[in-house]
Amino acid sequence: MQVSMLSVSIAAATLFVLAEVADWRRRNRRDVDDVGFMPWRAIAMLSVAVALSSAAVWLHQG
Repeated sequence: MQVSMLSVSIAAATLFVLAEVADWRRRNRRDVDDVGFMPWRAIAMLSVAVALSSAAVWLHQG
């Protein structure tokens, strides 16, 4: 279970980085009318919560 919690934490942290890059690209787009439909900020915040909680479980079990 320790390895799986660490894997979840790493995957969620990677998703956080991806969501932040996508949100940065959305904020700095050239065409203002070209809006997206993905809530990148919410995805980033949710993934950070998952990463922190799974890292806490991983550390608690270790």
